[in-house]
Amino acid sequence: MMKNETVSNSENPYILVVDDIGANLKLLGDILNGGGYHIRPVTDGEMALKVAEKETPGLILLDIMMPGMSGYKVCRQLKENPGLKEVPVIFISALSDSYDIVKALNLGGVDYITKPFQAEEVIARVNTHYKLYQQSLELKKQRKELQELNATKDKFFSIIAHDLRGPFNGFLGLTQLMAEELENLTSEEIKDFTLSMRNSAADMFRLLENLLEWARMQQGLITFNKQVDQLAPIVDESIAIILEPAKIKGIEINLDIPADITVFADRNILQTVVRNIVSNAVKFTPKGGKIKVSAKATNHNNVEISIEDTGIGMSSKMIDDLFRLDVQTNRKGTEGEPSSGLGLILCKDFIEKHGGKIWVESEEGKGSIFLFTIPNNNPLS
Repeated sequence: MMKNETVSNSENPYILVVDDIGANLKLLGDILNGGGYHIRPVTDGEMALKVAEKETPGLILLDIMMPGMSGYKVCRQLKENPGLKEVPVIFISALSDSYDIVKALNLGGVDYITKPFQAEEVIARVNTHYKLYQQSLELKKQRKELQELNATKDKFFSIIAHDLRGPFNGFLGLTQLMAEELENLTSEEIKDFTLSMRNSAADMFRLLENLLEWARMQQGLITFNKQVDQLAPIVDESIAIILEPAKIKGIEINLDIPADITVFADRNILQTVVRNIVSNAVKFTPKGGKIKVSAKATNHNNVEISIEDTGIGMSSKMIDDLFRLDVQTNRKGTEGEPSSGLGLILCKDFIEKHGGKIWVESEEGKGSIFLFTIPNNNPLS
């Protein structure tokens, strides 16, 4: 009895078998099904291309001599398709001349099986190339993950080298100036200096807090304690520490959160999201501007929260790059406030972990609207 390593159908893509003879399709189907593979039989080249385009196969067994479109032509078109060119193609044919085999391989085929079929040979060749292809896909996935990790690392060092150094330098400069000129300063000047130092310290604290939260997120150390909770008190607590910097800039913050709206979320995490976005709005809204925080229930068991400002707005290019780690999007606020861009990336991660999404509507010179969704009830209840 032939022994073969079986393949789980639920975890692996199908094998596309292309042959114009029904008996060959049945025989190959029986062989491959016995090896644990799920197959999709097709009787002509044009249909094969349509099927592969709709759902990418894990391997293709392709007959050469078919009416209409030959296997050679099918393979050529497969290799010209960016989404299918990497899929391994094993040619099957009664042709055994070396010229035919070489032509098939030159067109991009990875192997060649001659008729009549031998079950052991078919399974052995399919197993080899199927596994090689799956391994190559896994390597590409790992390479992409490594690139993302490197981008994350680069972003981290960029923030430490630039964005964290700036607030510290400003803070140190203020303390040095006070130490050297304290005897010559008026009480009003001392008050202004201490207020600037407090604001600088608050900026550093928020940046460090975001850095630590972001690092814990990357390490998978943040646990989410989701529960159904009223939204209005969460928002009130979130913006409490932002009211002072908003007051300094003469920015009015208005809330429109219906008392009956609830969310299914981690209270502390949601507060971090709201605090970051509202703080961002304060930074990029000129003196005398307005910010509105509102919420409404949607028809999809979600709550949509919007934070609208009358700030400087963003270009479409900036919006596209806003939540990307590999692109620098930081810019100073309207009063020179530092901004790393990390807070918004953190918000996106937190919202998506809750099963929601975030997006931005903005126009330069006219302000921005940040919108995100959060479930409003426990789906398991």
